[in-house]
Amino acid sequence: MDQIPESSNISPTLARRLGLTSAIMVVVGSVIGSGIFLTPQSIAATVQVPGVMLFVWIFSGLLTLAGALTNAEIASEIPEAGGQYVFFRVLYGDFTAFLYGWTTFIVYQTGSIAAIAVAFARYFGRIFDVHFMDMPPGLAKWTLPLFDNIAPLNNFGTTLIAIAAIVLVTTVNYFGVQFGGRVMNLFTSLKVIAIGGIVLLGFTVGAGSVENFFPLWGSPSSGNLIAAIGVAMVAALWSYDGWNSLTYLAGEVKNPQKNIPRALVGGTIIIIAIYVLTNLAYLYILPINAIAGSDLVAADMMENVFPGYGGVLIALAVMISTFGTVNGTTMTTARVFYAMAKDKLFFQSMKSVHPRFRTPAKSLVIQCTWACLLTLTGTYDQLFTYVIFAGWIFYALGAAGIFIMRKKMPDAKPAYRVPGYPYVPVLFIVVATWFVYNTLVEQTADSVVGLLLLVAGIPFYIYWERQMKKAVAKQA
Repeated sequence: MDQIPESSNISPTLARRLGLTSAIMVVVGSVIGSGIFLTPQSIAATVQVPGVMLFVWIFSGLLTLAGALTNAEIASEIPEAGGQYVFFRVLYGDFTAFLYGWTTFIVYQTGSIAAIAVAFARYFGRIFDVHFMDMPPGLAKWTLPLFDNIAPLNNFGTTLIAIAAIVLVTTVNYFGVQFGGRVMNLFTSLKVIAIGGIVLLGFTVGAGSVENFFPLWGSPSSGNLIAAIGVAMVAALWSYDGWNSLTYLAGEVKNPQKNIPRALVGGTIIIIAIYVLTNLAYLYILPINAIAGSDLVAADMMENVFPGYGGVLIALAVMISTFGTVNGTTMTTARVFYAMAKDKLFFQSMKSVHPRFRTPAKSLVIQCTWACLLTLTGTYDQLFTYVIFAGWIFYALGAAGIFIMRKKMPDAKPAYRVPGYPYVPVLFIVVATWFVYNTLVEQTADSVVGLLLLVAGIPFYIYWERQMKKAVAKQA
């Protein structure tokens, strides 16, 4: 029995209840959300060449795979709840680990939950009327004092649906990781079927042309191909982001030394295949200039295949995809804050584990509350763009951690070893570093804001570090 009697003095801990299939579903479900439906037009507009567009998706996927292969070895040696946060604490120390966890909390993952929930709500509104819940025009235009760009009551019906989705998936995951895993399995299966249907219908029913795949190479109108690829990769890597979320659940995966590496690698390969096939279907139906000029490329493609019905079909597909991603991100990210609290580097209430359901209950509730507040700001999309830059700094550091781990733990025998060592980790670190540099040069303002959000965590670290030292002193 996993349940601990309420009268027991034993502190409840997280339970290992997720098998390999559920672990793969977590990887796929946490990554595939709204990105594949929204970012192709941005990439097409940036690179302007069909073959280069496909190259960006393939190269970004292989870069993600290199990161997954590298993280898989670390995860097999340190299979603890909190995943990458714990990796940083063990390999780099408390300061780096805290900054990673801080960035994850303040906007990186909670902002992702908010943004994807709103994407779900917007497509929900395409099928069902939500405007009856909107505020009167006077209230809808009201902005927060000192923040003229934040109108929390604007499009209030959509915001309420987004908040309802966040609260619903939090409730599901509150009642057990197995329950949340089953919901993840269901919606991941549905989203893969839906995307597979889009690809199949595009190639069989749509009036497309293979000429849309050419030319395979060339330069955009800006003339700087390498810089254009780097900028386009920001959108592609956002679509691939979340591949490391499974490591947050390391304390709840059965046989984690073997199943986490298998799920990371297998799930990432599945995602690459889905993304490349979907973009091939887009290009088959629409020429690249039409994709670049589209607001919703998937909807435009399906309207071409099924005039009058395509928009509804895509709305259903996006709703399924985004709801599953909100569930996956909610499930996994709460474990980071739980791990931080256990280390006395975050709010202590967040280390609480529900005695019956064996979930980080208070961490889930606080995460839910903050994500719901972010939906009211209306600025989560921009904030998430800021932190992508900071996120890839941590990805590069995480990959470099494999060299530190092998030096610190020379006698360790992990169940998985990254193939192509040291070349695969080095390749990932080099490309990730170039990506960070290119983003800093090409999108300086957003990059600086990302750095400022990261640095803003330093005063909080100093406070919690002092609290931790006081607690240790009292125990001594």
